[in-house]
Amino acid sequence: EVKNMEKYFPHLSNGKVVTGFGRGSKQLGIPTANFPEEVVDELPPSLPTGVYFGWASVDGGPIYKMVMSVGWNPFYNNEKKSMETHILHTFEEDFYGSELKVVMVGYIRPEKNFKSLDDLISAIKSDIDTAHEQLEKPEYQIYKDNEFFKPTLQNGHVNGLVNGTER
Repeated sequence: EVKNMEKYFPHLSNGKVVTGFGRGSKQLGIPTANFPEEVVDELPPSLPTGVYFGWASVDGGPIYKMVMSVGWNPFYNNEKKSMETHILHTFEEDFYGSELKVVMVGYIRPEKNFKSLDDLISAIKSDIDTAHEQLEKPEYQIYKDNEFFKPTLQNGHVNGLVNGTER
């Protein structure tokens, strides 16, 4: 049981979507958007690995529910920590290079290894159901309206938050 998780939320991240390991969509049928290393490196060092839920927006578009895996993906023996976001929405095409903004608002479970791909897939489906349910609660709904998601117009240019600071 992970204690005192509240101190981590909400956690805001944004960055360009990079190519991951190409497994999310292909092997799992669950497409994920991956953040570059420098965004992963900004996570609080003490943040437990595991599965989180929250809100996401691509290129300033609509705000959707999301579930995110933070960690080393023991099933795949990764060497580097990753942040993989699965947005609970079907996009027509992939969005590599797009600006992804996420607000992590809650924790579902610790990272764990799985005996098989089927076990992993059913765990992810259960995580998605949990995220969907939790994000209906008013205490999580409020983050949909976070200023972080709103583009600001300055001198005719759209500016957003970069690493938590105005640019």
